Amino acid sequence: MGFLADGGKLGAMMSARDWSDSPLGHPRDWSQALKTTVSMLLAAQAQIVLFWGPDFVALYNDAYAPGIGANHPRALGRPAIENWGELWDDLEPLLSGVRRTRKTFAAKDRPFYVERHGYGETSYWDVSYSAVRDDDGSVGGVLCIVSETTERVLGETRLRASEARYRELTATLEQRVAERTAERHLLATIVETTDGQIQALDLDYRWLAINTSCADAYQRIYGKRPRVGDSLHEFLADRPEHLAAATTVWSRALAGEAFTNIEEFGDPRFDRRVYELKFEALRAPDGTRIGAFLTGVDVTDRLEEQARLAQAEEALRQAQKMEAMGQLTGGVAHDFNNLLTPIVGLLDLFQRKGIGGEREHRLIAGAAQAAERAKTLVQRLLAFARRQPLQAIPVSIGLLVAEMGDLISSTTGPQIQVTVDTPEDLPAAMADPNQIEMAILNLSVNARDAMPHGGKLRISAKARTVGDSHNSELAPGTYVCISVADTGIGMDELTLAHAVEPFFSTKGVGRGTGLGLSMVHGLASQLGGALTIRSAVGAGTTVELWLPVSHAVAGAIDAVPQSKLRPQPVGTALLVDDEPLVRMSTAEMLGELGYNVVEAGSAEDALQRVREGLRPNLLVTDHLMPGMSGTDLGLALRNQYPELQILVVSGYANNEGITPDLSRLTKPFRSDELAASLAGLAKAGR
Repeated sequence: MGFLADGGKLGAMMSARDWSDSPLGHPRDWSQALKTTVSMLLAAQAQIVLFWGPDFVALYNDAYAPGIGANHPRALGRPAIENWGELWDDLEPLLSGVRRTRKTFAAKDRPFYVERHGYGETSYWDVSYSAVRDDDGSVGGVLCIVSETTERVLGETRLRASEARYRELTATLEQRVAERTAERHLLATIVETTDGQIQALDLDYRWLAINTSCADAYQRIYGKRPRVGDSLHEFLADRPEHLAAATTVWSRALAGEAFTNIEEFGDPRFDRRVYELKFEALRAPDGTRIGAFLTGVDVTDRLEEQARLAQAEEALRQAQKMEAMGQLTGGVAHDFNNLLTPIVGLLDLFQRKGIGGEREHRLIAGAAQAAERAKTLVQRLLAFARRQPLQAIPVSIGLLVAEMGDLISSTTGPQIQVTVDTPEDLPAAMADPNQIEMAILNLSVNARDAMPHGGKLRISAKARTVGDSHNSELAPGTYVCISVADTGIGMDELTLAHAVEPFFSTKGVGRGTGLGLSMVHGLASQLGGALTIRSAVGAGTTVELWLPVSHAVAGAIDAVPQSKLRPQPVGTALLVDDEPLVRMSTAEMLGELGYNVVEAGSAEDALQRVREGLRPNLLVTDHLMPGMSGTDLGLALRNQYPELQILVVSGYANNEGITPDLSRLTKPFRSDELAASLAGLAKAGR
């Protein structure tokens, strides 16, 4: 690499460059002829570029680099066609000719079309292209010694043109006058036909000039057109507030100030438009200020498009934030469910066995109640994260809402007048009735809290059609819209912007979890619907829950039975969970139900037990575990033992990854919930 040592900036650049992407490979592997040539050109003061090899890979020195503009330094070590593409049809035959014939090509003021500064231009060069032999005697490349003569050539061209123009102008005064007249006519034509607004006023606010585009703009926003000689004061005399706005900006320009303003003008009865206006003083040939002129552009559409873009960007940021928060809360809920499972199971065991005296019974009952509240909190987190288990069926929303009237009235209290309005012909909606009831109750409680001194609460449901421009961003179609409207204190814009975020609450410490609206929002999204909120301070709030219409007939809403079934002992249960505390609690429950329990900490451990001879009658397995999932474990064992009963237990509350034909139980659970699931397995024969 010593041949690059005294090569200036380009030598240093070659030494530091990563040559792995260059057809030439690393400089240490170059032929001696190439190294010698490069060493020579780097030390030279002349503009030199070497095109080496069949791909004409470019190597050049410090003097040459400025001549290729923006192509430096990316051209270094790359095939010439990549960076001299615009002149390649001209340059390639010259380089190929020198390689083929080994004869030097030289020219003076040779024109080349280049795009070195981001635009096309013709440059001129004195050039000498010579063949350079490689170590084996073949032509290795073409050495180009050049000198740019563009400035001299263009200067001489301008000088010749100037001299010719001078001779032409002095030849006939009449022709010069005609050309000057034509030039003025052309300028006037351009001013008159341009889309931009151009006008000039004298010091008395009278129009000195106005082009058609500007007169058209006045016609659009005021319904009339000014003419040269008209007074601005008289033109807007019937609109004093508009005259004041116009004279405010014109007075600055007529005082000699040059400035640019973006202003909105126009009578609302006609149109209001936004213009970008550039004002400048208008002067006579002797420099005396005689008025002012402006050039303007209608930027209304551009600003509206920018506003729409900003709104779309904000919506995207909000969606990304909510998605990230959903993923976070979903993961937290999973871990929390694993923590709650042994707690709920142990408290359930204590209650069933009646451990302790009356005081201990009260403490255990309080702890069990707190655990249930924690379970509900996790469900709300999962609702926000859109990962709760839903049993979407055709639901008669009208009947459901009507039957909740008494419950809501008792919840809100006597100070609040509750009205329920649902039409009889309301179509069914695809929904989970239990979750919809919880959502309506949550919204009603929020409405109650927003009316501390009483008010009116109206709960209604209607079938509504959504078009392309609905603010909920729902797909066009028919939806059932459940509306919960109150006459409470309302929300300002900042509160409204954060209303559906989890843990955001205006109720104060200890008066709410901040998960009510976020849960309803997540539920609506999970069901393929949406949540919209309208609110203003002092004017109340209306929350609308949109649900997709079902084309099937709604059935009766059955209450979830509290099963007291206990499965008959059927032998050995293989219990698989990577959480020891969860495994311990579940094993205790299974033992009480009559099973001989064999525990395993992973799917791989469970398979090993089976290979060693274990023949379980029941598999109870966690779904998500390190390594093989519980679902995959269940399917693998079912292939070997089709009669094996399988129950998948999951801390996550969605069905992703769980085969539909496997029974499923969500953590945390009590002994009777486990028993009901196992009884269902026994009844189904699986």
